[in-house]
Amino acid sequence: MTYTAPCHVYTAGFSFHRKPFHMSRADGVQNYLLRLQTEGRSRTRIDGELYSVEAGDLMLFAPNDPYYLSIDKETYAAGKPRVESGDYHIFCGGPWIEDWWGRKPRPAVLRLPLTEHFLGLFRQLVLEQRRLSESSPEITACYLQILCMEIDRLMTQQRAISPKGYLAYRMKQYVEEHAAIPFRLEDVAAYADISVSRAVHLFKEAFGTSIVKYVNDVRLEMARERITFSPMPLEHVSETCGFANYTYFHRLFRGRFGMSPKQYRTYSREQM
Repeated sequence: MTYTAPCHVYTAGFSFHRKPFHMSRADGVQNYLLRLQTEGRSRTRIDGELYSVEAGDLMLFAPNDPYYLSIDKETYAAGKPRVESGDYHIFCGGPWIEDWWGRKPRPAVLRLPLTEHFLGLFRQLVLEQRRLSESSPEITACYLQILCMEIDRLMTQQRAISPKGYLAYRMKQYVEEHAAIPFRLEDVAAYADISVSRAVHLFKEAFGTSIVKYVNDVRLEMARERITFSPMPLEHVSETCGFANYTYFHRLFRGRFGMSPKQYRTYSREQM
């Protein structure tokens, strides 16, 4: 049976430039291009005007779109001018990509949060393309589709929040990505580059709950799933869900679900 991928990754890679780099294609690129600036800075041309591309900017180009990229010396904080630019780039195509692209307007440059989850999708696509054996076009196509759908979700979220809300959203992402390990309020605030007091205020204003309560809610949901679907000992569930000790976890779990973790495991499996 021949597999026909709904979308194709023609090339995927990561580049880090320490020397000037320039590319100009008036006739555009041949395929769809997703280019994520991860470090440093570059420049592109949009409607004839130069545009600075910063870390977190995603460049989106369709076949035949004029493409311009320039990487030169830039002045960064407390340093001499230097060339420094890192990016993931994916050239892709296929009927699924064409359909996805046409679902909504695609800006040439889109600012998105550089979360570990989002970066991980680019990283995984690059790793799949580098496989010399056991490569799978099915897996590559699935990763590409997930990446594109994640871009749409992030686009929707970004339009719906204010600049202050953006900081709260970054903190919320930090909590969700690090919930399984212990961390402090200072770590959450530092991720958004703000003070702890401002972090607490902005989070409460944006989501109507405290950071601590949201952390515990996320961890309790993780624990509930593991209690139901894994054979993991309850003390291990508590530990791997980020709780400092089992007594604290037990008290929070009973308060949230109305029964102890042991009782919930018995109840949930009876319902399956």
